[in-house]
Amino acid sequence: MELNSAIPIWSQLRDEFSRHITNGSWPPGSKIPSVRDLAQMVGANPNTVQRALAELEREGLAFSERTSGRFVTDDEEKISLSRQGVFKSLTDQFTLSMKKAGATLPQTLELIKQQWNEGESHD
Repeated sequence: MELNSAIPIWSQLRDEFSRHITNGSWPPGSKIPSVRDLAQMVGANPNTVQRALAELEREGLAFSERTSGRFVTDDEEKISLSRQGVFKSLTDQFTLSMKKAGATLPQTLELIKQQWNEGESHD
């Protein structure tokens, strides 16, 4: 994971961990790796990882069990809403970039179709 120095690391980690939940790599009800393990995996301070995980809990995407660790929520609706938020954020960034580059909506849609179809042929 590459970190952007313009955005707080804990926020970037929260987004990354949220993606693990919304894309299913951390399924509903599954145990989240420990703070120590995550810190090693992403190369961040454990306190920073702890803050990112605490934010996931605040958002309702994760919960703690005192002696067992942290788990992904079982609330599929909450995960779906988070997934839609991720999609919206990505779409906002992409749309702004395409507009700044001078692309029209038809050009943008055609490029998306081409990329989408190319991606399917590589799967």
